[in-house]
Amino acid sequence: MAAKSQPGTPKTKSLGSVSNGSAATQGQWGRAWEVDWFSLASVIFLLLCAPFIVYYFIMACDQYGCSLTAPLGDIATGRARLSDIWAKTPPVTRTAAQLYTAWVTFQVLLYMLLPDFCHKFLPGYVGGVQEGAVTPAGVVNKYQINGLQAWLITHLLWFANSHVLSWFSPTIIFDNWIPLLWCANILGYAVSTFAMIKGYCFPTDARDCKFTGNFFYNYMMGIEFNPRIGKWFDFKLFFNGRPGIVAWTLINLSFAAKQQQLYGHVTNSMVLVNVLQAIYVLDFFWNETWYLKTIDICHDHFGWYLGWGDCVWLPYLYTLQGLYLVYHPVQLSTPYAVGVLLLGLLGYYIFRMANHQKDLFRRTDGRCLIWGRKPQVIECSYTSADGQKHHSKLLVSGFWGVARHFNYTGDLLGSLAYCLACGGGHLLPYFYIIYMGILLTHRCLRDEHRCANKYGRDWERYTATVPYRLLPGVF
Repeated sequence: MAAKSQPGTPKTKSLGSVSNGSAATQGQWGRAWEVDWFSLASVIFLLLCAPFIVYYFIMACDQYGCSLTAPLGDIATGRARLSDIWAKTPPVTRTAAQLYTAWVTFQVLLYMLLPDFCHKFLPGYVGGVQEGAVTPAGVVNKYQINGLQAWLITHLLWFANSHVLSWFSPTIIFDNWIPLLWCANILGYAVSTFAMIKGYCFPTDARDCKFTGNFFYNYMMGIEFNPRIGKWFDFKLFFNGRPGIVAWTLINLSFAAKQQQLYGHVTNSMVLVNVLQAIYVLDFFWNETWYLKTIDICHDHFGWYLGWGDCVWLPYLYTLQGLYLVYHPVQLSTPYAVGVLLLGLLGYYIFRMANHQKDLFRRTDGRCLIWGRKPQVIECSYTSADGQKHHSKLLVSGFWGVARHFNYTGDLLGSLAYCLACGGGHLLPYFYIIYMGILLTHRCLRDEHRCANKYGRDWERYTATVPYRLLPGVF
């Protein structure tokens, strides 16, 4: 459900003959062809509980000052009933519906109608028309990379409105936060349902569809690999980056504006959350072309997991720190704030440099220097669904020689910094690091299961060379 998904193993690919190692079968790409009972139970649990989890967290802030236990205590002791809590929950409003419709429409227009121009004047930025990875059916899709441009235009308009135009209050997102939740749910379920119908009735490429025979699994994990409308509107790229991640920093800015309105100042904790998360968001859009090679694009099919997750789960639960600080304006001591900042920057450095090493290794086919030395590799091979035979190289130098998913370790350090910025008064802002720990550990295991099937004995050689996944000496 997160856009924070990175490939677990650095790879370069080229056509060629098979070397030692077993070939991958068609079922080893993307999601499962068959569903075991545990996977089905997990899918049904998430379909039923994930929307409730989002509502519970937002309701707890709105009605109970961000306490996660107070609502349960009131219900258990009879001081409140579920109907009482629901009656206090703001419904969808015309204002929220108009605001959300305008927001999504604006992002669609920026995505579809404004070709990227940032790559023409920003050194080092790669935008415009770019190619994605080879799909299981052997297709190479082209993408219009213009997310950074969309982010810049959106935020320039936001600041112009805040300081000059005054078309709307900068607190507008916070002021309509729960009504907007219902609008986001409507879009999330609508696009997920449409994607499923499309997969059955008019898929973009039938060769890249997967059917398990189980409705719930197909709905959640998706049928189509790369559903598209027309030549350029790609569901996965749009919903992974827009509207959720573009909105992430706007949401935080609205929370900061609300804090200023309520208390007359913005706390250093709110500044930290805004700055650290903005660094991550900007990094995402600066490296959007690189994102085409990540697990979300390369392996996940598009279903409720991505559709609803990117519309609802990401913007509502990834911004819990800023929301919490509206209700609890924590002012951190200078040494503590500096420590949180340094932790966040360290996490970002590891995250970015690990991914840079992998990207450099891939782009140069291993003809580069990592930590001042020629990279060490493990040669391996696999076969894609179309019968094409490929060679790969698994990098075992730099951060990728420290642990097999050390980019995730940096991601987790950054996530922890967001939470620590909120102090220790409540559990709610720490949900993010708990969730990211579960998510990234699961992605480690899922990616390694797929790679073990794909590379066979070559993967065993790789894990023997780099024995730890995330933390050297621990896991």
